[in-house]
Amino acid sequence: MANIYKWLSAEKSPRLLVEAVKLIGIKEVPGQGDNIEILKWAETLDLEKSYRKDDIPWCGLFMAIVCHNAGLKPVDNPLWARNWQTFGTSQKTAMLGDILVFVRNGGGHVGIYVGEDKTAYHVLGGNQSDMVCVTRIRKERCMAIRRTVWKIAQPDNVRVIKLEATGAISVNEA
Repeated sequence: MANIYKWLSAEKSPRLLVEAVKLIGIKEVPGQGDNIEILKWAETLDLEKSYRKDDIPWCGLFMAIVCHNAGLKPVDNPLWARNWQTFGTSQKTAMLGDILVFVRNGGGHVGIYVGEDKTAYHVLGGNQSDMVCVTRIRKERCMAIRRTVWKIAQPDNVRVIKLEATGAISVNEA
């Protein structure tokens, strides 16, 4: 994990974020192979008939396993990134742990807000450079900001995070 994001491992909530951080570094297997861990996510979620190879876009699968591991119910048909526009409640301002849905050529992308700079959200997600990592995605590509419905109360650390504009901006997460 890049030094700019090391602080994420010390965050105690929201649980969605805590579970996502545990998966940072998981990668697709290039070529004909498959990462067994990614395929096990599909099996855990009863999606193995729809998701059989790790070269199929898997940002929605990542979000679904993170929700599952956090004790939350994923959206219906979670493999379709744009379906995450129905998760939780709609928000106007992105904050730590919110789910962000983006438009991209050929479809959508979904990930978790960990911060922002002037032009981009810093997004923890799957299938970003074929792995689970944090990448910068232009704010104007964001089509939905969704927040978990809290069972008791929103954690105190759900907040806007201002970060430096370091690293390349992603143009296609597929």
